[in-house]
Amino acid sequence: MSEIASLQLLFLAMLALTTFMRVLLAVRQMRHVAAHRGAVPKEFRATIPLDAHQKAADYTITRTRLGLIHVIVSALLLLIFTLGGGLQLFFDLWENWFTLDSYAHGIALFGTVGLVYAAVDLPFSIYRTFVIEERFGFNKISWPLFVGDRVKGALLSILIGGPLLLALLWLMTSTGNWWWLYVWVFWLGFNLLVMLIYPTFIAPLFNKFTPLTDATLAARIDALLARCGFRSSGFFVMDGSRRSSHGNAYFTGFGAAKRIVFFDTLLNALKPVEIEAVLAHELGHYKLKHIWKRVAVSGIISLALIALLNHLLGQPWFYLGFGMNGYTPAAALLLFMLVLPVYTFPLSPLFSQLSRQHEFEADAYAARQAQAGDLISALVKLYRDNAATLTPDPLYSTFYDSHPPAALRIAKLQTA
Repeated sequence: MSEIASLQLLFLAMLALTTFMRVLLAVRQMRHVAAHRGAVPKEFRATIPLDAHQKAADYTITRTRLGLIHVIVSALLLLIFTLGGGLQLFFDLWENWFTLDSYAHGIALFGTVGLVYAAVDLPFSIYRTFVIEERFGFNKISWPLFVGDRVKGALLSILIGGPLLLALLWLMTSTGNWWWLYVWVFWLGFNLLVMLIYPTFIAPLFNKFTPLTDATLAARIDALLARCGFRSSGFFVMDGSRRSSHGNAYFTGFGAAKRIVFFDTLLNALKPVEIEAVLAHELGHYKLKHIWKRVAVSGIISLALIALLNHLLGQPWFYLGFGMNGYTPAAALLLFMLVLPVYTFPLSPLFSQLSRQHEFEADAYAARQAQAGDLISALVKLYRDNAATLTPDPLYSTFYDSHPPAALRIAKLQTA
């Protein structure tokens, strides 16, 4: 059997396997949540009423069902672009307009594929926002704001993604055999730059950030920061209620650009001591260097993947096996990005486990800097108000959940 045929069979097998796994996990999640819909878990019976628990179950099942459809559509779209010849079709189309080895050809190829994926994803986004979120009372966004967000996102993709892609293609074609190492360094630098400029330049394009005016809460936060040895450029309230009634808090940026952000919905839902406990958890991620650990892991993985792309770049069977006849760096990069998730999805539990471990560590840190009971009560309110299921399927959670299941997380905090 030829290398091309072997590659195609392997791809079809992996695509079938990952699609089957995703479908199976979604079905398990819906069945498990539905089976436990009739009773609140005993750990939460004193704090979460049955109607809130049932609302969370229905919300989870509805969102998972939509995600299941999206999985199937995405698999079909990937088949169309690869073995179906869709990517080659766009490749040939733009060859009539631009020189084959030009940067314009590569950017146009990326842009066209990105536009198709955005068009396919748009109906799902609309249904999720204006049907599901609306049905369960979470949606606050208007149609003009929804459209405005999409336009801003598209413009940012052009203004930032275009030069980024141009730089990557230039490095791939102009820096010799070690191009992959230059690309890796550039990619790391770009991600750090985004972390630096996001809080002050990008996030305000979508939300309004105002300084925290509650002097009592600010004093409590100042005392917490002093205990934790954390410096911030300020406390800000984000108008999350313009889009959704979901609540959250986070800190963003690094160096002098660090800032603490509270959703206005969170401030309305929690007591000051609970807000302090939630913030202590977020500070735990910073003090325990979780962000930098994740950057390091991401850096190691990206280096390995770029080195693999360097090997595949000169292999005709790689292009031919996925329905491509054109051998350009842009085509190789795009093809690699499209098919990679098919092979990496079975590894999802490893990354989810790392994230959940970091959450446990941040909870433990918060219990040392604030009251564990306050964090527990805050989490229970967030589970209830955000309609987060208390009974996820264990296998589904292993693959998808970046946070530990509610019962396990609360149990660990109670021991603190």
